[in-house]
Amino acid sequence: MRVPETPAGRAAEPATTAYPLLVFTMLLWGGNVVASKWAAGEVSPQVLTCLRWAFACLALALPARAGLNAEWDRLTRHWRYVLLMGACGYTLYASLFYAAGLFTSGINIALFQGSIPVLVILINYLVHRVAVTGAQLLGVAVTLAGAMVAATHGDWRVLATFAFNRGDVLMLVACGLYAGYTVALSRRPKVSGLSFFTAVALSAFVTSLPPLAAEWALGHTIWPTGKGWAIVLFVALGPSLIAQLAFLRGVELIGPNRAGLFVNLVPIFGAGLAILLVGEPVRWHDALALALVIGGIAIAERLGRRR
Repeated sequence: MRVPETPAGRAAEPATTAYPLLVFTMLLWGGNVVASKWAAGEVSPQVLTCLRWAFACLALALPARAGLNAEWDRLTRHWRYVLLMGACGYTLYASLFYAAGLFTSGINIALFQGSIPVLVILINYLVHRVAVTGAQLLGVAVTLAGAMVAATHGDWRVLATFAFNRGDVLMLVACGLYAGYTVALSRRPKVSGLSFFTAVALSAFVTSLPPLAAEWALGHTIWPTGKGWAIVLFVALGPSLIAQLAFLRGVELIGPNRAGLFVNLVPIFGAGLAILLVGEPVRWHDALALALVIGGIAIAERLGRRR
């Protein structure tokens, strides 16, 4: 992890600055769970995905222009990387996320996001051979057990028939994509966070157009209603713009493994907001899945770092 560049005479920003940034990020992403449920019937998944990045790009146009002009050559040398990060980390993740809201509960969407930290650990090991301790492996197993409880809704017969809820499967794939994005952030070009995010947001907008065209061709397009426009503005400015910039800075300060572990707050925030704002009931298997997800991450983070 490179040391953040700072103006002459100023000390580098302390790593502890990452903590409030990442907590706020997870609160906004928890709010995105509610948005995915409220969007049903108000705006279709691909329209919402495309518009969120269109608005985010518009909001970035002026503040990012100078940086992009100065760093454009460096970004274009890594255009394949930027395109892939936008397509996988933003477009496909968001498309699957909002589609999942049509089929599964907000609580389950939040719970599955809790699998991202352990997926980051696994991908980091498989791709970069980052050492994994026994405690981290135990944490991975416990967290994935929680995800399995969420996916089966407490009915283990689902495992025998593979009759998983479509929304749960979509969320699991989405979480795998975002975990890969988190790991790959450590290899981003040496440009400012604002320039990098703007380039990836542009990539996300461009790569969201083919899925939007496919949704339109299938006759599933729903253009935003009045409530739908409010949802679009929220996800564009909150989970898309503010949260992504804060997450990028958090990863830069403390690294992808530690920053990824803050995603353990998304199941808490997301499930809590789904209960309070959407009115979803809490069932025994939801509570068990949440306890396993959070417990597994705690094991991986606290015990896994002890020698």
